[in-house]
Amino acid sequence: MPAPDERLRAERVHSHAVVDRLATPLAAVERMFALQAQDLPAALWAVGSRTGGSDVADVRALIDSGSVVRSWPMRGTLHLLPAGDLAWILGLTADRVLRSGSAVYAREGIDDHVIGRAAASAEAALEGGRSLSRAEMHDVWTTAGIDVSGQRGYHLIVILSLRGLLCWGPLEGRAQRLVLSREWTPPSTRRQLDGDAALGEFFTRYLAGHAPASLADFAWWTGLTLGHARRALAEARHRVEQLSHRDVELWRLRDVAPPPETTSGVLALAAFDEYFLGYRDRSLVCDPAHAAAVIPGGNGVFQPVIVRGGRVIGTWARSGTPSAPTVTARPFTTLAARDRRALARDIRRWADFHGTTATLEENA
Repeated sequence: MPAPDERLRAERVHSHAVVDRLATPLAAVERMFALQAQDLPAALWAVGSRTGGSDVADVRALIDSGSVVRSWPMRGTLHLLPAGDLAWILGLTADRVLRSGSAVYAREGIDDHVIGRAAASAEAALEGGRSLSRAEMHDVWTTAGIDVSGQRGYHLIVILSLRGLLCWGPLEGRAQRLVLSREWTPPSTRRQLDGDAALGEFFTRYLAGHAPASLADFAWWTGLTLGHARRALAEARHRVEQLSHRDVELWRLRDVAPPPETTSGVLALAAFDEYFLGYRDRSLVCDPAHAAAVIPGGNGVFQPVIVRGGRVIGTWARSGTPSAPTVTARPFTTLAARDRRALARDIRRWADFHGTTATLEENA
């Protein structure tokens, strides 16, 4: 019989759809509910790695369609999520994020008067379905007499996105253009949830793509408090079930087909991938002794990870040109020949997704 840890990792692999992949990029985003996306190319692969038969153009087209939106729904960090869910999530999370940044905003001289002027000029520049690059938005604000030096322009974009005015819209190369949220995701497409009903939905949607997970994991992921997490559990209690692991209460959705008891294969997952990042406690999938290799220097920059049997066993990096990339594997221990072959297959899948051919090297 497999060990409990193996069963739990197999269940997480199943929840994340990185082996039992989904039919479309939209289905992958809906399963995960929100994927961290400050690194846009990594986020495209995070979706692609969960989708069977898609390529990068399919995921880019999904974003350009407006069905999936990139914004700051939680933790002050960019995520990809279904567009219809952005507004109600901001209703739960935005005030906390704005309060956490208030000291920085005050130090930068960003007050309600400045924010109001920035909102008015942004709205005038964007209404009617127009879009602007970040630099173009800064030019609009500069013309309006608003100082965007240093990080002020960035902070204003985040603040107006948290307030529901702006979001990122169509792609432009490796970047996106800003749009009015009410035009990009019109009210008729938005789900209407608030209060405890919204918290319960938040919890069950998190579990759909991350289970099994604890309340502390959920609270960390959302940026909400444990009190909020307990309210979410109370609201969703009839939709979830409890299991225990090393004296920690974990939760999963009820009435979900059981996953295999073990998982095999070697995967090359994206930088900032939810499989590693999406939990407060990551020890189930990564030996704490190796966690620093995934987040070197604790700088918040999560490396792409190599996963075998649900366990993070190394990192990888790409170099070279888009048309002829080199992928360097950095396993924590030397890979067995069969694992090198399995990793090479998944790197080929990554390369196919990007329409290129990659050379794989190992740097133990």
